[in-house]
Amino acid sequence: MSYTGDVGEVSAVWRPVAEAPTIDRPLTQARLVGTGDVTRGQFGLFEWRMQPHAGGPAAHFHKTFSESFYVVSGTVRLFDGETWVNAVAGDFLYVPEGGVHAFRNDADEPASMLILFAPAPPREEYFRELAEIAESGRRLSPDEWTELYARHDQYMV
Repeated sequence: MSYTGDVGEVSAVWRPVAEAPTIDRPLTQARLVGTGDVTRGQFGLFEWRMQPHAGGPAAHFHKTFSESFYVVSGTVRLFDGETWVNAVAGDFLYVPEGGVHAFRNDADEPASMLILFAPAPPREEYFRELAEIAESGRRLSPDEWTELYARHDQYMV
């Protein structure tokens, strides 16, 4: 997308930290900093906080969006499709569409990172659905997991 006007316009969107919704799970918290509805679908930006030894998703890929990870604090184990690395504050991993990846916190300390999705799929719906399943104690069948993942462009490897 390009801007075609000849003069700039007042169009910025301000979202104070208190207005960013959060999704809390037992060992992780996602703060939905910039969802697609705020960024006009161009990207989604989440702050992901993990307690020590918090697992993350198993290896997977997405067909319709890229995902980037920027470690803010602690040590995050990142998988680039081939190798697990210990990423620390300032480290960055870009995963294009179709790229296999995963993450988790294997350390004894909390860790946090920013996750950028581009363009902005409604990933908050995926994370909300996962949180609701966990909170309810509901167990999904393999077919139900496959359907949930397919609906959210999440293909497990």
